[in-house]
Amino acid sequence: MLCMGLSACAGAPVQEMSNARQAIKAAREATGPSSAAPASLIEAETLLNRAEDNLHKRAYKQARRDAIAARGKAAEALSSTRTVDDRNGAS
Repeated sequence: MLCMGLSACAGAPVQEMSNARQAIKAAREATGPSSAAPASLIEAETLLNRAEDNLHKRAYKQARRDAIAARGKAAEALSSTRTVDDRNGAS
């Protein structure tokens, strides 16, 4: 009963994991196959891997935290990719 209002007790972070995967996919697609991945994208992938490991261990609080951080790093990578494209005149 104590966990009813706490999101950390809500179970597996399914939505957070999905959000992180989608953000990483978008950043990876924006980077393109011929470009080196930005450091923030590599960090995002590392965080997502750690979140998946924690998910398998049923360490849901840590998995949620890492998935949210992975999404943030992926968004940072996407933003930096777009900034470089803007400077280079790409669409």
